[in-house]
Amino acid sequence: MIDHRQLIFCMLCSTNAAAQTPSFRSAPLAPMDIPMLPSGNFMEPRSDHFHSGVDLKTNGAEGIPVRAVADGHVSRIRVSPWGYGLALYIDHPEGLTTVYGHLRAFAPEIAEQVLEAQYSAQNQTVDLTPAAGSLPVKAGEVVAWSGNTGGSSAPHLHYEVRRSKDQHALDPETLGLEMADSRPPVIRGLRIYPTAPQSRCQPYPGTAKGFATDANGDGYGLQPGVVPAVFGPVGIAVHAVDFYDGTSNTCGVRKIAVLIDEKPHFEVHLNEVDFDKQRYVNAHMDHALFRQADMHYHRCYRQPNDRSDLYSADGGGAGTFTPIPGQLYKVRIVVTDANDNRSELTFQLRGATVAEAVLWEGRPDSVNTFRWDRDNLLARPDFRFSFPANALYDDEPIRFDSLPGKSAALGPEYRVLSDAVPLHLPAEVSIRMASLAPALQSKAVVVKRDGKGRTAPIGGTWKDGWVTARTKAFGTFMTRVDTVPPTLTPLDIRTSMAGRASFRLKVQDDLTGLDKWSATLDGKWILLSYEPKTKILTHTFDKFSEGKGKRSLVVEVTDERGNRKSASYTFER
Repeated sequence: MIDHRQLIFCMLCSTNAAAQTPSFRSAPLAPMDIPMLPSGNFMEPRSDHFHSGVDLKTNGAEGIPVRAVADGHVSRIRVSPWGYGLALYIDHPEGLTTVYGHLRAFAPEIAEQVLEAQYSAQNQTVDLTPAAGSLPVKAGEVVAWSGNTGGSSAPHLHYEVRRSKDQHALDPETLGLEMADSRPPVIRGLRIYPTAPQSRCQPYPGTAKGFATDANGDGYGLQPGVVPAVFGPVGIAVHAVDFYDGTSNTCGVRKIAVLIDEKPHFEVHLNEVDFDKQRYVNAHMDHALFRQADMHYHRCYRQPNDRSDLYSADGGGAGTFTPIPGQLYKVRIVVTDANDNRSELTFQLRGATVAEAVLWEGRPDSVNTFRWDRDNLLARPDFRFSFPANALYDDEPIRFDSLPGKSAALGPEYRVLSDAVPLHLPAEVSIRMASLAPALQSKAVVVKRDGKGRTAPIGGTWKDGWVTARTKAFGTFMTRVDTVPPTLTPLDIRTSMAGRASFRLKVQDDLTGLDKWSATLDGKWILLSYEPKTKILTHTFDKFSEGKGKRSLVVEVTDERGNRKSASYTFER
């Protein structure tokens, strides 16, 4: 006879085992034979994403040997001018995948497969998935050399650990990466946000962006005499960062807990990256202050359209708090880093009276507002801006201006909110250009200016007198025409290339940027690698391009609007 209690117990044990995070059977090795010093840590907030790994310093140099941290096999090899640049993925039998990014070069057997694939596809960008076990590696084996490829801004190794079955990124420090850290988090400020139409918050002192903190022997408090007063439902955010031993780089924290009168109220858990939900970092952080002032204000409440998995709240709520007028509350915020170092901010919060609250600024009027839960369309005679429901994290008051166009713009400029307001889903922007000559219609492009005055093309398609493009940010929009092809400047192509390992060309474009590039040598395609940071195209002579005698090289580059430039060179090899 079946013992149902035993069956249920076994099912629970099985479920719990399946839900457990895998771990290496033995302590993994360090990925490099140098001190592990981070320039960025796991789940540190970045532009539009949480950092999915740890950036390890390489002493400002490239070419440091990168080692497999444990036995496994190469499961993916990706090469791209952007993102992780040269990246290697190794699957381990424990159900973990390690990722090594921004590499300069792969180990010979891996590099050979990449080169064959690039010539087969006639493309620098390849994404390979070798058959399981076809490229085995041992712990400590050199699999690559560190570099500065892709979206890297300085030489370093990007190191990740993922759960293989769902490719969620996990904290490498909890899975064996050791980095010295005896320093507790730093808490720099407190902000309070009205979350309902009737809510009000006491203004911050002077031009301050929040209530500044004071460090004391027991942790942190607000400055002497400061007791914030609020009316109606509010949310709290804390400006918190972390530092590791031996480095001054600002890193992220791991957990934030809010207690009110010593009762658990809300928690933030920054311990797993789901790549499908990365953009919700813009809801969690105060986006405007993060972008404009590099302030790390973590919201300790959930915005209406924040669907991330970062939070747990007492009672399952959104983390907002409604004080009773006239009552004092003790608020304690506990911030923990990846190595369980803790800091606490303790302060009093007072419920304000109606008489006080009416004098303070509250949430904007909801009449002239973009709604987070509805499709939105801003339509003017020569301009349209639309985005779907769930593109905002909360309602936003509509702010729109039409401005005189500057010299390069074709017509006025149109400003919709600013890039301080985040967009979760792309918007569509359309600008009327009915008088544009037919020959120029395919060359028209929408250009966006951000809050720092920087302009960037976002593309565009001309149809029925309108140019339409998609954008992932609010800002100022205008139209321009790009008819100028890129320029090519050879940097080290000589009449004699005997004994030289490679050649380089500088490519520049005045507006829309490089879109395609190719080269032939004696009429045959050769690999030309593009580095966006330096705008340099490089060919390293290989088994497909080597040969002696007089050689004929043709290089062709095309920008995003189809403007093309071709150049020919001859040399002796």
